[in-house]
Amino acid sequence: MKSIAPVGRGKVFACLFLAVLAWLLGSIFARAQAPVQPPPAAPQSILRLFIGNAQKLDVARLAIEGYLRANPGIGIEIETGGATLEQQQQMLNAALTSKDSGYDLFLIDVLRPAQWAAAQWAEPLDAHLGAERDLLLDRYLPGMRAASIHAGRVIAVPYFADAQFLYYRKDLLEKYALEPPRSWDELKDAARKIMAGENNPALIGLEMTGAPVESTVCSYLVPLWATGEDLLAGGRPNLGSEAAKRPFQLWADLRAANVTPPNHSEIATDRIRQTMQAGNLIFGITWSYAWHRLQTDADSAVKGRIGVAPLPGFEPMRSASCLGGWMVSVSAFSKNKPEAVKLLRHLSSPQTARVMALEAGHLPAFAELYADPEVLAAWPWFAQALPVVQSARPRPITPRYSEVSEVLRANVHAVIGGSKTPEQALSDMGIRLGGIFR
Repeated sequence: MKSIAPVGRGKVFACLFLAVLAWLLGSIFARAQAPVQPPPAAPQSILRLFIGNAQKLDVARLAIEGYLRANPGIGIEIETGGATLEQQQQMLNAALTSKDSGYDLFLIDVLRPAQWAAAQWAEPLDAHLGAERDLLLDRYLPGMRAASIHAGRVIAVPYFADAQFLYYRKDLLEKYALEPPRSWDELKDAARKIMAGENNPALIGLEMTGAPVESTVCSYLVPLWATGEDLLAGGRPNLGSEAAKRPFQLWADLRAANVTPPNHSEIATDRIRQTMQAGNLIFGITWSYAWHRLQTDADSAVKGRIGVAPLPGFEPMRSASCLGGWMVSVSAFSKNKPEAVKLLRHLSSPQTARVMALEAGHLPAFAELYADPEVLAAWPWFAQALPVVQSARPRPITPRYSEVSEVLRANVHAVIGGSKTPEQALSDMGIRLGGIFR
C-alpha cells in the first residue's frame, strides 16, 4: 500500500493565498458586471402639513401612510407648531398674514373655515373638486357638510367629526329600572330618583359646562335648538322670543331641583369627565374624547358602566347636539396646490376615516362607517354615537365667530353664576350680536 506524503506548510499557505486571491478577483469581476442599484429616489415634491398641538402626531402619521405608499414621488412633512396654543396661533397668524408659502395644508377646527375664507388664507376648493364637488359633500354627515361651506364655496373638508353626548351611568339606570332620558323632564326625574335612592352626598345629577369657556356656547345653543328655534333668523339675532329664554329657565329648574351643583358656573369642559370618572356623576354632557378615558384610565371608577345617548330635548323626539371636529384646508399661498388637493382628498376620504376610527377611535364624518363590522368590533359604542353625530349642528358660521363666542359664553356664564338676569343677558347679547350680524 502506498503511503501519502505530507504536504509542506509553505505549500499549504501558497494554496490558501491563491484561493483567496481567486475569490477576491471573482467578487470584483462579478460586482463590475452586476447592474448598479441606485439609492432610493428623493421625493419629487414635499408637502408641508400643519396639524397643531391639538392633534396627536402618531395619528397624523397613520392618516398619511396610505397616501405615501400610493404616491412614492411625494414627501410629507408634519408641523405641530409652537409649544402652546397661543404660540401656535401667533406663529400661524404671522405666517399667513405675510402670505408665507411654507405650508401647503392645515388642520383647522370646525369653527374656523369662515374665518379663514374671509382672511383669504384658505384656497376655495370648488374648482379643484370640479364635477365631483356635490357628490363628495353629500357623503359627509349633515353638520360637517354645512361647516365645510362659507358663502357658497367649499373652504375645507372633514378630517374627523365630534359632538356632545349625554353620558350616563348604565349601572344606576338599570338598578332603578330607568331608560336613558329623552327629555329634560325625564332626565330631572331620573336624576332625583337615583340621588334619593343612593343617599350619597357626593353624587351629582347632571353636569354641563358653565364656566366662560367655548363649550358653554353649546350649553346655550343645545337647549335653544331643542325648542325648534335658532340663534339667528334671516341672518339677524333671534333673541326676542320665549324660546330664547328656555335655556336659562332650564338651568334654573334643574338647579332648584338640586340636579345640577351649586358651582355650575365654575364647571369647565374636563371637569365633567373628572367627576364622572370618580363615580360621582349620573349624567354628564361632554365631547367624545371622554369615552376612551372613562373606559381605560387606570383611576376610572366607572369602567364598563357608562352609556351614551342623544342629548335631551324639551319634547322626547326633538334633540340636537353641538358639532365639533377638525377639517382639512389647502393654503391659499401653497405652491403645490394640485398635489395638496390630492392629499386633502386622501385625508378626508372614507378609507382614511376608517383607519383613524379603527386605530385612534376618531368619529368618522361618514355615516356608513358607524355600521362597519370591524369598526364596531373595535368601538362598540359607535352604534350609539351615530344618531348623535347625525343630529349635531355647527355653531354660527361666520368670520367673526370668535366675537360671537365671547358674547355667548360671557353672558351664559353670568346668568348661571347669578350676576345677570336672563333678561339682562338677552338684551346684552342682542345688542352685541346685532353689531356683528348687520
